[in-house]
Amino acid sequence: MRDQPKGEDLTDPTRLRDQPSLTRSSGAIWLIVGGIFTAIALGVLIAMVQLPPPGVALVAAIVVAALYLGMLWVRFRVAPGRRRLGLLAAGMLSIAAVALAATLIVAWSASA
Repeated sequence: MRDQPKGEDLTDPTRLRDQPSLTRSSGAIWLIVGGIFTAIALGVLIAMVQLPPPGVALVAAIVVAALYLGMLWVRFRVAPGRRRLGLLAAGMLSIAAVALAATLIVAWSASA
C-alpha cells in the first residue's frame, strides 16, 4: 500500500461501498428511482390481478406499495448516513424482488 499524505481521503470512489450514492447522498435519488420503479411494478401487477393464481398479483402490489412507504419512512426518520442509504437501497431491491417473483409466479401459472 502506498503512503497517503496527511489529510488525503483514503476512499476509492470506484469501489462499490465507497460510491457517493451509498455514502453521502441525501437519499432523494433512491426515492425518485424507487417511486418510478414502484409505479411501473404496480402497473404490471394490477394488470395481472385477474390472472391465476388468485391473489398473488394483488398481494404483491400491496407489498410493493408498503415497501415504498417504508422507504419514505426511512428517508424522513433515519439519521443521514450510510445506514439510511443502505436501508433505502435494500427497500428498492426488495421492491424489485417482490415484483419479479410475483410476475414469474403468475406467468408460470398461466403457462401451465
